Amino acid sequence: MAFDTNELPPAAREFISYKLVIQGRSPKTVEEYCFDLRTFFRYIKAVRCGIPTDGEEFDKIDVSDLTLDDIKMITPSDIYEFFLYVDKTRENGASAKSRKLSAIRAFFKYLTNKKCVLETDPSANIDSPKKKASLPKYLTLEESKRLLDTVKGDLTSKTRVRDFCIISVFLNTGMRLSELVGISFGDIDRELRSVRVLGKGNKERIIYINDACRAALADYYAVRLSEPTKKPNEKAFFLSGRGQRISVKTVEWMVKKYLSMAGLGDRELSTHKLRHTAATLMYQEGHVDVRVLKDILGHAQLNTTQIYTHLSNDSMQEAMASNPLADYGKEKRDGNED
Repeated sequence: MAFDTNELPPAAREFISYKLVIQGRSPKTVEEYCFDLRTFFRYIKAVRCGIPTDGEEFDKIDVSDLTLDDIKMITPSDIYEFFLYVDKTRENGASAKSRKLSAIRAFFKYLTNKKCVLETDPSANIDSPKKKASLPKYLTLEESKRLLDTVKGDLTSKTRVRDFCIISVFLNTGMRLSELVGISFGDIDRELRSVRVLGKGNKERIIYINDACRAALADYYAVRLSEPTKKPNEKAFFLSGRGQRISVKTVEWMVKKYLSMAGLGDRELSTHKLRHTAATLMYQEGHVDVRVLKDILGHAQLNTTQIYTHLSNDSMQEAMASNPLADYGKEKRDGNED
């Protein structure tokens, strides 16, 4: 974890250790808690000390000296005011505010129920920000093929085989970006029929590989065995140009580059949208049961997966056309026009 927990108050440092060691939360999730709690404590200290709540001065506020007594003074009103601040001043959307509230709730729940140093939880009755319901953006089947053809046809790229494999994995399995970069040799079945990934909440699952994805993996497997590594015992499957485990940013840059080359760069698509694409294609084109899709994607709740049950425009048009009343009055209208 890149965040220095010494920047947090002692009570928050204990909470972070609890999340990492006792609950086994992923370093990425805990790091997000760290950033969000630091922002919250900076706001609390800024308001109490008359420090501006925006600009460079705010970003330099040291909250490591906040004591448990300081934290006990935080009220529900303070929390409400904080969310007004992140909404108006920091222009946080619903997702960012929900994430911050999750961190604050978890922290105060820990102090109330685990440490038993608070009699009441000031965050207990804070309502979650309402998220705007929106359909996931994704590529159509033809656009997905165009993207793959674009990568395959980029003969000037030294990493073409690797990049084709990565995008094939995304489009065929719906794997998360963090899961893909975390793959090591030992996670892949010898016959290239399955791969073990570490998902959210440090939960392992097995993802099975289809023929197209297996072929792409086999091609890169041969390349990977011949690639020089920065570490003699490097176990990472996907390597960067520097011979070490590929980073999230490198994959994001590569996907963005090929989306642009394929003429899809103006669609606000991203690496995560390739996951949406795989899920949507499996459901709409492959008719995969939503409960099976839930397990493939590694969702904890079925309602998370159900967003992929949205219908395409063509499907909705066909449904409207199949209505038995669709032709009623059509002959009369056509007759008048004659």
